[in-house]
Amino acid sequence: MDSSPLPEMAAAEASVAAEIAEVGALTRSLAKRYEALFSHFGAILLDILQRAETMAHAARSAMAMADAASASFRDNFPNQPVYACRSACAACCYLFVAVPPGVAEAIAEHIEVTFSSAERNALLTRLDEAAAAAAAIDDPTRLRRRCPLLGEDDRCSVYEVRPLTCRAFTSTSVARCEQIAFDPAFASAGVKQNPALYRIHMEATSVLQETARRRGLPADQKGLARALLDAFKTQQDRPVSASGGK
Repeated sequence: MDSSPLPEMAAAEASVAAEIAEVGALTRSLAKRYEALFSHFGAILLDILQRAETMAHAARSAMAMADAASASFRDNFPNQPVYACRSACAACCYLFVAVPPGVAEAIAEHIEVTFSSAERNALLTRLDEAAAAAAAIDDPTRLRRRCPLLGEDDRCSVYEVRPLTCRAFTSTSVARCEQIAFDPAFASAGVKQNPALYRIHMEATSVLQETARRRGLPADQKGLARALLDAFKTQQDRPVSASGGK
């Protein structure tokens, strides 16, 4: 019996193989373009931040750019996950947060004009306690402690200028977040993140560090509480002008 393929079968196989090869080539091309999105974002952001008057202004620009890029990803890429994140869903606010240069300064400026003296003094006490707790352990990323900026209503008191790490954090499971935040057995575990959104915010973090480096400023990230205390001290040490303003 002749087992050689029929001519129409050979043609069909060739047609399928050719289409797969074409789509494979397109996929490789799109993958390269996808990867380039992040470096392109970083290059544009770096150029913008070079013109920022202060690192606080640079941080606000980085936040705005990261928010815009994240929204575009959510609006234009298919199969986006359904997040469980909601207002007053605060388990993630018990995780340790580090901030790049400029972010704490932007938060401090926001607090200066939105908090009362009593609120600011109470915050300073909480920040002192949180910074001491982070300094007391070898690996502060394992620290689980209520954020000093979290209000009594479990909402962020500085949401408009919240850190890039907080903006990047997403979750599809409240139960998983609560596990990570409150169960010591999961202290070294994590929550699966949206890869694109996470990379956008990490790129913004790196660009802020590079911006500080180019200005001859410290570029390392700091724990949020320590960074805010340092930013408040800088505010206090700022010289007063002859008109009485800062």
